[in-house]
Amino acid sequence: MRTPLFLGREPAAWLSLFAIVVKLISAFGVQVSPEMQATVNAVAAAGMGILIALAVHDGLGAAIIGFAQAALALGIGLGLDWSADKQAVVMTAVTIAVGMWDRTQVTAKTPPKLPLPTA
Repeated sequence: MRTPLFLGREPAAWLSLFAIVVKLISAFGVQVSPEMQATVNAVAAAGMGILIALAVHDGLGAAIIGFAQAALALGIGLGLDWSADKQAVVMTAVTIAVGMWDRTQVTAKTPPKLPLPTA
């Protein structure tokens, strides 16, 4: 399978450019810790995962859940003060919503079994 291109470039090239821009901003502008740079880049990578999943029509649900996890990590890194319980509830809601959507998109390879006759 060929890697999808976005604006004529591979996703890895766009992610590399984004990572360099984050580092430039950190070096010459806003003070951003290495941990925060890594988190921002993780969110960008997860977002690119969604774009790739859309382009190749495969694995969109997993990409969305990964993006939600990365976005939550970024929020926590930026000062979002949520307990582990709140984080778990949000991720559970995202996972269930994606699962419900996935269920409408998937077709079984084999037909369902007929119920057994009752006496």
